Amino acid sequence: MFYVYLLASRKQGTLYLGITRDLVRRIYQHKSKSLPGFTSRYDVDRLVWFECHDDPITAIAREKDIKKWRRAWKIALIEKDNPDWRDLYPEITS
Repeated sequence: MFYVYLLASRKQGTLYLGITRDLVRRIYQHKSKSLPGFTSRYDVDRLVWFECHDDPITAIAREKDIKKWRRAWKIALIEKDNPDWRDLYPEITS
């Protein structure tokens, strides 16, 4: 499986869009700030949305598509299934 995911610093905060094959490991890396970069610098570590894909080509295409979206569209995508912007990380680790 391949995952496209959105992180947020807080509700309506800074957003980060990524792709990974191992969602639990990757979100842990964001939360522990073990990798330097945008998410560490701006404290973006709340998993607020993700979707699964069977192959990398589809996942990469979806990520590229969403990256072109306006911020309001990304917020609508998050709020469709997660209106409170709760951190979904505990749900994927249990």
